[in-house]
Amino acid sequence: MSDSRREFLRKAGCGALSMAALASNMHILGNVSAFAQKRIDEKQKIKPVSKPVEPVSTDDFTDYKALVCVFFAGGIDMNNIVVPNHNDANISNYTAYNNVRGASTLAIPQANLLPISVPRLGGLQYGFHPNMPEMQSLYNSGRLAVLCNVGNLVYPMSKAQYQNNSVQKPYQLFSHSDQVAQQQTSVSNTQSPTGWGGRVSDNLRPQEPAALIPMITSIAGAQVFTAGAITSPMSISTGALNSQLVLSGFTESTAAQRRAAMNNLRTQDLASNNLLKAASQIMDGAVQASNALSTNPTITTVFPNTSIGNQLLQVARLISLRNSLSIKRQIFFVQIGGWDTHQNELTVHNNQLTQVSQALGAFWNCVNTELGVGNSVTAFTLSDFSRTFQPSGTGAIVGTDHAWGSHSLILGGSVFGGNFYGSTRPDGTGNVYPTLVLSGTDDTDTRGRWIPTTGVDQFAATLARWFGVANADLPSIFPNLSHFPTSNLGFMPAV
Repeated sequence: MSDSRREFLRKAGCGALSMAALASNMHILGNVSAFAQKRIDEKQKIKPVSKPVEPVSTDDFTDYKALVCVFFAGGIDMNNIVVPNHNDANISNYTAYNNVRGASTLAIPQANLLPISVPRLGGLQYGFHPNMPEMQSLYNSGRLAVLCNVGNLVYPMSKAQYQNNSVQKPYQLFSHSDQVAQQQTSVSNTQSPTGWGGRVSDNLRPQEPAALIPMITSIAGAQVFTAGAITSPMSISTGALNSQLVLSGFTESTAAQRRAAMNNLRTQDLASNNLLKAASQIMDGAVQASNALSTNPTITTVFPNTSIGNQLLQVARLISLRNSLSIKRQIFFVQIGGWDTHQNELTVHNNQLTQVSQALGAFWNCVNTELGVGNSVTAFTLSDFSRTFQPSGTGAIVGTDHAWGSHSLILGGSVFGGNFYGSTRPDGTGNVYPTLVLSGTDDTDTRGRWIPTTGVDQFAATLARWFGVANADLPSIFPNLSHFPTSNLGFMPAV
């Protein structure tokens, strides 16, 4: 390639470069990704968890489905979000909860809990945090389910196995960054360069030949959850869609000629130059996505003007364009941080749980009533971990420390809502809800760090199967799934 041609490519390409960065926001892109990932893996000594999945079917989907991951960054204290609201002595009750949290003022007064009943636990009452009335309503209407005591695991683990180290534990347990990575990759025995959302997209992407944008989109920046071996995720921010992925660098008087020359140049030398071919493919994707998102659809549902509200509004906009984008499967990632509540948990929860509940409530109203796809959209929550049942400090500044097993919320028209789900201990004892006793059967030590009875692999596999992944492909996406007794937790149809 001559110097003048190379310089022209640089100048012409700069217009699409910012767009390409926005469209991918990850390093795993086509042929470039193969070279870049190889160097990264060699440097960090990380091996991919599996080869890229090769699906056997290339038939187009006939229906539409979307998964929306809502990530609580920092480790949310789910002990104060789903609380026992009964006095049954055969299972942890409100008294057991208040005995540990009451003196510090961290316990929510029983009269303030928003009551729900749990058929799986004999109709016993539990309660949502008082700032989550939308979640109570969705639960009671059968649209919301609770997955209890779920967390990062390599194998199911009892307390005795945890203490005698006879079963492999997740690496760097209780570390924020490592536990975030494991939640998003579903791989707890080693580091993984790909996320389980990205690997699901890898598996299903060949069935979306006409899609004008990638299957997977983050509204919260670059995340390992969205990274696949062959998937090129899209990353956008909040705000009008038609201001997100705008090609720049073509506004001067020679714009038309420059654009035409760039388009022609991208068709040259593709067979003999892998880097040029990869660059051309990135630019092609950038131009295609920019054209596809040149409109800002009107959403009439009122979303709260908060970070999580605006992120979910952006998801709703993209879902509303599903037909014009010729896409049948979409995966989204949104995030709300600030849950690392070593102090001031009461204040943080009162504020942020209001935001979460209102945003998810608006999102459900939008996709179900305004867009008419409630049965086709499933939102679910993940977090680094939950927090210690035993408080840290007292009074107004009371907080909690890093723990392990947590609860997740699952929202959608296809969710078998109004119930709790999960597994019992490996020996079959206990219930899906942990025993709220310090130093008890579910505690790793003396502070109420619950050992999960359900693995993230099982949670993710249940979602992925509903989304369209074949049973035979699940082990390639979730390499530790065979360690668990079931890959179907029952909160969704096994279609």
